[in-house]
Amino acid sequence: MSCDDLELRPPLRAALRRAGLKHVRDVLRVPAVDLQVLTGLCPHEVQELVSKAAAACRTRPPITALQLQLGQGCGFDSGLRLSLGCPLLDELLRGGLPAGGVTELSGESGAGKTQLALQLCMSVQYPERHGGLRSGALYVCTEDAFPIKRLQQLISEQPALRPDVGPDVIHCLSFADNVYVEHAADLDALQLVLSRRARVLLARGLVRLLVVDSAAALFRSEFQADDWLERNKRLLAFAGVLQQLSREFNVPVLCVNQVTDVFGQSDDTLGPSSSSSSSSSSSSSSSSSPALGLAWANQVMVRLMMRRLPGTVCKGEQSSALRRLEVLFAPHLARDGRDAAVWREGVRGVTEEEEPGGGGV
Repeated sequence: MSCDDLELRPPLRAALRRAGLKHVRDVLRVPAVDLQVLTGLCPHEVQELVSKAAAACRTRPPITALQLQLGQGCGFDSGLRLSLGCPLLDELLRGGLPAGGVTELSGESGAGKTQLALQLCMSVQYPERHGGLRSGALYVCTEDAFPIKRLQQLISEQPALRPDVGPDVIHCLSFADNVYVEHAADLDALQLVLSRRARVLLARGLVRLLVVDSAAALFRSEFQADDWLERNKRLLAFAGVLQQLSREFNVPVLCVNQVTDVFGQSDDTLGPSSSSSSSSSSSSSSSSSPALGLAWANQVMVRLMMRRLPGTVCKGEQSSALRRLEVLFAPHLARDGRDAAVWREGVRGVTEEEEPGGGGV
């Protein structure tokens, strides 16, 4: 919603224009002290402004079932999408990752999850007309060191990945300066990063994408099978913080997740560490399922999986193992998938002409 739609006194409206605050969400995400500095208003005028903005958000029209089916309302009614940087993959997700919700990306080691997460850290910095959100990204590592060399390679290869974007736009972006990296060695450190540092960066508008890589690592290392009750409590608290940040600041949140092997078809064959939703967490052609179980599965809005397939695709002097990005569950997406490959410039969808024939090229 635009600030022009608010019923404000002329001094308040003029102060918003001087501060460059055009949207209601921009007013609500800035702390009151900072808002006073930006606008030059008195404390009681700032309170009046915030109250008007909050009231406008509470009085939006109700959402119908058809709007939900079309991807409107409940976390993604703004229409904001973060492009994956590839038209074929964006087509699968109807434009990209939705703002205002948590997206899970699971897959086995080497499937390309981190590659896609890094690519999103580049994509978020582009202007809106190129599928970005014109801001930075916060990347939280929980097990491995941040892949800085791969990030630098992706930055240098952006003109090859994004031929749709003019070189003048790409060269004006300081990609590395807008990727904030945090390492969390345990759950307490992760909670501190999300509740304090992430909130500050989001409130200041410095980032509009939050990546946690990976969600399962800390929960698997800190809890035994007998601690499932405490584990689920901490897991729900972790998911609640992510959802709150995503809704409050209207930003996409990506959680990279590991997978666990499934040895049976019925739920009673799955232990506490590998249980999952039988309807949405795995496909019939796979023996792996996203980790963290049903408690976590019910907390995410979009569930994606990267799979590594047999076969190789080639492009010039490059070759890549074939991958597939699948939609396991999303209220606004069909359950479908697209073949993809990881190149020097990043993750791209594979066209029919590039598909391997007879087990690889």
